Amino acid sequence: MAAPKRGRSASAQSKPGRSLALILIAIVALTGGMFASGHKTPRLGIDLAGGTSITLKAKADQGSAINKANMDTAVDIMNRRVNGLGVSEAEVQTQGKDNIIVNIPKGTNSKEAQEQVGTTAKLYFRPVLASEPSGPAAQSPSPGASSGSSSPKPGASPSSSASAKETASSSGSSSPTATATSQGRAVTGALTKAGSTPSPSGSASGSATPSASASAPSGGGATPDPRLQAEYAALDCSKATDRAKAGKNVKPGQSTVACGEIDGAWYKYLLGPAAVDGTEVKKAQAVFDTQGASGWQVQMTFTKSGASKFADITGELAQKTQPQNEFGIVLDGEVVSSPFVQQSITGGQAEISGSFKQEEAQSLANMLSYGALPLSFQEQSVTTVTAALGGEQLHAGLLAGAIGLALVVIYLVVYYRGLSVVAMASLIVSAILTYVIMALLGPAIGFALNLPAVCGAIVAIGITADSFIVYFERIRDEIREGRTLRPAVERAWPRARRTILVSDFVSFLAAAVLFIVTVGKVQGFAFTLGLTTVLDVVVVFFFTKPLMTLLARRRFFADGHKWSGLDPKGLGAKPPLRRTRRPAGPAAGPVDPKEA
Repeated sequence: MAAPKRGRSASAQSKPGRSLALILIAIVALTGGMFASGHKTPRLGIDLAGGTSITLKAKADQGSAINKANMDTAVDIMNRRVNGLGVSEAEVQTQGKDNIIVNIPKGTNSKEAQEQVGTTAKLYFRPVLASEPSGPAAQSPSPGASSGSSSPKPGASPSSSASAKETASSSGSSSPTATATSQGRAVTGALTKAGSTPSPSGSASGSATPSASASAPSGGGATPDPRLQAEYAALDCSKATDRAKAGKNVKPGQSTVACGEIDGAWYKYLLGPAAVDGTEVKKAQAVFDTQGASGWQVQMTFTKSGASKFADITGELAQKTQPQNEFGIVLDGEVVSSPFVQQSITGGQAEISGSFKQEEAQSLANMLSYGALPLSFQEQSVTTVTAALGGEQLHAGLLAGAIGLALVVIYLVVYYRGLSVVAMASLIVSAILTYVIMALLGPAIGFALNLPAVCGAIVAIGITADSFIVYFERIRDEIREGRTLRPAVERAWPRARRTILVSDFVSFLAAAVLFIVTVGKVQGFAFTLGLTTVLDVVVVFFFTKPLMTLLARRRFFADGHKWSGLDPKGLGAKPPLRRTRRPAGPAAGPVDPKEA
């Protein structure tokens, strides 16, 4: 039984070079990618590099009041436009009752940002060529499947008992001013001519694929090219990074892919060229059907040119089956609604009906009217922000980090002696990975390094050093029990591994919660802390442990040199137990091992 066990142990210890080669290849590949991208340093936040400050003044428009709710909604929408994943360190905040200040760090396209926050969002009506659930929602009912719930999926037909009001509402009520729903978008059913009665669709198809684009509406333009079809197939709308890129910077005349969220589930869409521009929606409002059973509806009035385009494209869509008879209402590159069309809609008036709740109908009407902004804004000033104070604070922060790192190194050298080489080498590897990944995340997701993020990186030094100390102490405990170094290294690893994983999991969980529940600069701290915690696990598993295995084969460490940090005598190790031969005879007493 002993031989197989030794064989397994030897096999486990004989391949540390593979792990070291793997992490070396990863470092070389990431570094090469950094130089190839041309971004050799991390992007800095506005407090470190300066940037642009834009002041916007709110204007009441179409009955919308300038109040705290509408201002907060506008801040949230603008923040999502310029700050995507929450790590680009753009700042959006209110000032007084009717002003919003937008601070954009250097390195961001300030002109593009001005267009994003200072004007109404780009809204387009695009024909749907294909759609399906994406990510975890893939097991959910497909778009286009009829649903009797209060919140049908995109393209779902309204209840069979639903009936549209005979004429558009002409009441004198003011335009709705409610903010967006918790999902930020509305669920919809049929898109019909104002005054008509929608009927359930009998040919829903929730599993269309890009290959179905051959039957795309002729008004939608040419069949998407294979590159776009491949992009659609690879798109995972449940991932924030995929959503941040999908449908962005696409010209109206081009086909595109996009994501949309309905009832907390993500769907992906393959969309044709824009058929109607959002600026051709003259008015949109949420009304309640008091004469029928349709409930809340969204009524739209188009301009003269928009009415003509809308009539042409809806006439073509009405001849298709779902999902290719649907309109994707795309705001800022995201599908906010995808109602299906059953008839040619002429006259410049249309209504979207379905199982709406009041806030959902008002949210969609708000998007159509204002581009998701409940208020109009006028640009007051654009100024350049310097980073003099941030530069001084950065210098002080880096000095504090250097002092802390120096103290950690001194402690390791004094207490662990030769083992400090392993710790310092691991810290260097961790620092290289952190720097390179931060530099790559700048162009990839807009990550910017601000002062709190620098603090997160400094805190990570202690987390990383703590992992090494846990492992080293486990090894020294094994040596104190009388074991030699090579088996001590392997026996100490399982217990140290559990402790390290639990500790890092707690740190990562805290960072994740902090990232989710906070905004602004605190998110930068949480993101950096979470990133460095993950890298700590990678470095310990793929560098520290394999390196320790290799060094355990060197005489300097294996023989317990007094400067190795693993001197059995200095650690107070027990002498190794030896077997003794018991003397013959029943009366013989126990033999003292020392005398043996």
